[in-house]
Amino acid sequence: MAKPLSVQLYSLREYSKTKEDFIKVVKRVADIGYKGVEPAGFHDMTPREFKKLIDNLGLKMYSSHSPWARKPEEAAQLIDTLGELGLNNCVCGYGPDDFKNLDAIKRTAENTNGIIEKLKPAGITLFQHNHFWEFERIDGKLKYEIYRELCPGVKYEIDCFWSTSKGTEDPVEMLKIFAKDTILIHMKDGVCRQQASLDGMKNGLLDMKIDLMPLGTGELPIGELVKNAPAKAATIVVELDYVSEGLDMWESIEKSYKFMTSNGYGEGNK
Repeated sequence: MAKPLSVQLYSLREYSKTKEDFIKVVKRVADIGYKGVEPAGFHDMTPREFKKLIDNLGLKMYSSHSPWARKPEEAAQLIDTLGELGLNNCVCGYGPDDFKNLDAIKRTAENTNGIIEKLKPAGITLFQHNHFWEFERIDGKLKYEIYRELCPGVKYEIDCFWSTSKGTEDPVEMLKIFAKDTILIHMKDGVCRQQASLDGMKNGLLDMKIDLMPLGTGELPIGELVKNAPAKAATIVVELDYVSEGLDMWESIEKSYKFMTSNGYGEGNK
């Protein structure tokens, strides 16, 4: 059975300059047919106002990237906000320096363990959102696997495109590795290709150019990923951090919805 299709509203941040703009964005997402939204900021709305807005539009919120768990001592405020949103899960995530080496990974895991302990009495599950650096390797082992051993209590929102670590890993295999603890899935599409860096002519250096585009138009094996999505994953969230030159974000969000629903990869309202 296809999972409900949501959209990460960060994708549409450029259209959400004011509260009124943001309300129009959410309404248009509902008009497209998405079943859910994952906010990343409320654009001058209170959490209660946002929850009322999506309830009135018939949208569901399976998760939110606001509030973002950063430190254990912030737990009380997190719990209050999550209560207003009607959520029993909370997101965390880290930058590349937090996964730079083994010592950094140990510090990051210790911080996450602290957050989990503070949220546990309130019945809140902590899940983590990844980029590509968690799927780099140390001595042949995935950094995220090392982290997982140090922090066994955290759940995952696997971003399938970033899990390729810029095209060097198989996203289906990465999803399988973390399937047991995956409760949400991010889906974006694109192409990773090498290009000469700014001083490449002099030093022969290569960099990686990442083009992001509507789902179904890039290289991600979306059908296989959906087939291997764990049963406990509540929704597939479409997220485009940006779209490549010449593409329009709204058009890309609509095309992604049509691709996912027409192929039976996600369930929408239309």
